[in-house]
Amino acid sequence: MGNVTAIRSVDRPAAEGPTPVPSPKPRQAYLTVRGLSKKFQGTTIYHDFSIDLPMGKFISVFGPNGCGKSTFINMISGLMPMDSGEVLYDGQTIRDTRISYVFQNYREALFPWMRAIDNIHYPLKVIGVDRKERRRRVEKLLADFDVPFDLNSYPYTLSGGQQQTVSILRALVTEPEVLFLDEPFSALDYEMTLFMRERLQHIFMKLKTTMLLVSHDLEEAIQLADQVVLLTRRPTRVAEIVPVDLPWPRDLDVTTGEEFIALKRHCLDRFWREVKRD
Repeated sequence: MGNVTAIRSVDRPAAEGPTPVPSPKPRQAYLTVRGLSKKFQGTTIYHDFSIDLPMGKFISVFGPNGCGKSTFINMISGLMPMDSGEVLYDGQTIRDTRISYVFQNYREALFPWMRAIDNIHYPLKVIGVDRKERRRRVEKLLADFDVPFDLNSYPYTLSGGQQQTVSILRALVTEPEVLFLDEPFSALDYEMTLFMRERLQHIFMKLKTTMLLVSHDLEEAIQLADQVVLLTRRPTRVAEIVPVDLPWPRDLDVTTGEEFIALKRHCLDRFWREVKRD
C-alpha cells in the first residue's frame, strides 16, 4: 500500500558504521478532513470544513435534509471532486486506500446480466486478481457469512434485501479499509431493514472495517454507530459528534433501553435546533 522510498548510499569513513535508516513516520489512525469546500450552482454546501474520525469504527452521518450528507461521503471517497481540501486515511491519500461503496439504489448497482456470484467476483476481476485467487477470496468471504439464498440466481430474481446483501458482499470482497454506505436500506421494507441492520452489525463486529453510513433514520444512525456525526444546515458544519457507548450487538434490549432512548432524545433535540435555525 505505502510508497517505497529508495535510500541513496553516501560515501563515508568505514569507522562511522552503516548509514542510519530514518524511522518511518508514525501513522495516525484517523480519517482526517481538512479545508473541504464545495459549491453547487453558486450555493455553498461546505466551506473550510474539517473533521477527524477514528479508523476501525462505525461512523454514522445524520443531519437536516439538503445539508450534504451524501455529498460528504461522495467527496471523501473520491466519487465526487472537492472544490478544495484534503482527505487522508490513516495518513494515506484516497488513491493509496482501499475503498468500497454500497449505493442506495441496489437495483441499479448490480449487473442484471450477471449471476449474483459473478457480481461478487467482478471487482476482483477488474483489479486484475487471477481466477484462482478470486475464487479463494470469495469462498473465504462466503464462509464467514451465512447467505440464505442461491448466489447462482440473477439479481432480478432476488428480493431487495437479497440484492443489497449481494451489493455488500461485493463491496467487502476487495477487503476494503473503508466501507461507505449511502442510505443502503432506505428502499427496503421495515422487516427487511431490521434484518439488514442485524447483518451489517455482524459484519462490522467480525471484520472491524471502518464504516461510514449516511442515514435519514436517526434510530438506525445510533444503532449502528460508535459515533454519530450530527451536521448543521448549509453551509454545513459539525453540530456535534455524539459517542455511542452501547454494547454490541445492538439488539432489541439495547435499542429499547434507557441509554439508547436518552441518546436518541439528545440527538433529536440537536437536530431540531438545526432545522429551526435561521
